[in-house]
Amino acid sequence: MPVFLLYNNKKLTDMKKKYLIGLLTLVLSGSLTLGIQAQEKKSGVEKAGQAIGKTADKVGKKTAEVAVKGASKVTDKVYEGKMAPDGTDVYINSKNNKYYVNKKGKKVYLKASQIRNRPAAKK
Repeated sequence: MPVFLLYNNKKLTDMKKKYLIGLLTLVLSGSLTLGIQAQEKKSGVEKAGQAIGKTADKVGKKTAEVAVKGASKVTDKVYEGKMAPDGTDVYINSKNNKYYVNKKGKKVYLKASQIRNRPAAKK
């Protein structure tokens, strides 16, 4: 029998009514408590974990960038007097493809129109 019919039934005793009201109050307070816990702010440990993860990601990207640039300087030629769109060195590989190394350590191949002249150094 549904709860609303039990509540309206005149044959229920006071004890059953009190039990039913207490049970409904307990269920409602429990659902409110769970809703409040879901909206809590992150603790210091969780924030520190995220900060460590971001820092590790930055360090990994910088390490990859330095490693690829070092390997490129050894194996490929630097295109003198030219620069990539972001201002970094342009490298020429053995197949005469021009590329630069981005911040994530990836080789980005360039079209001829993307290569710019490097401004002369001021004396």
